[in-house]
Amino acid sequence: MRVVVSAFISLDGVVQAPGGPQEDTDGGFAHGGWTHPFFDPEVVGGAFDGALRKADALLFGRRTWQAMAGAWPERAGDPFADRMNSIRKYVVSGTLTEGDLSWENTSLIAGDAAVARVRELRASEGGDLLVMGSPSLVRTLLHEGLVDELILMRMPVLLGGGKSIFPADGAKQPLELVSTATAKTGTQVCVYRPAAADSASAEG
Repeated sequence: MRVVVSAFISLDGVVQAPGGPQEDTDGGFAHGGWTHPFFDPEVVGGAFDGALRKADALLFGRRTWQAMAGAWPERAGDPFADRMNSIRKYVVSGTLTEGDLSWENTSLIAGDAAVARVRELRASEGGDLLVMGSPSLVRTLLHEGLVDELILMRMPVLLGGGKSIFPADGAKQPLELVSTATAKTGTQVCVYRPAAADSASAEG
């Protein structure tokens, strides 16, 4: 399986609370729902739909999973929602229990076992393991070299601070831009993959 990360991101690298005002106010973040003016159903929505079609399973951190689990089951009847609800899901958490897994087809991964479990899934046969949101989890996966593709929906806005998906570990990770598409709203959907070793060496 490939580990694919899909994220809404501002020009200054913020991914916090893209969906709504109360989604994540950590650190006093006051711009929740900032993506809405820049969403485009054709380009941005198409990127999400395409990523979900290639996925065999979804991977979440606890906070993102809880937000999704509180929203998607009630949207049953829409093809995208039905796919979200029926697909296999994994949630990484050190606090949730099996009894908390109310969202259909969800399995729990203990926080201290996350990296090892993702390595196992990545080594197994199947389609993509798609990660949405979950900045803390994505930072860990990037740090561990476990991300095979980044789908970044870069929106033309500066948020002045907030959570990032990028590790601050001082490590250099060259990437290759695979494709880009621009929406009428100014959002750019950019697909990146780790650069081949020979390309990275050539840069040096």
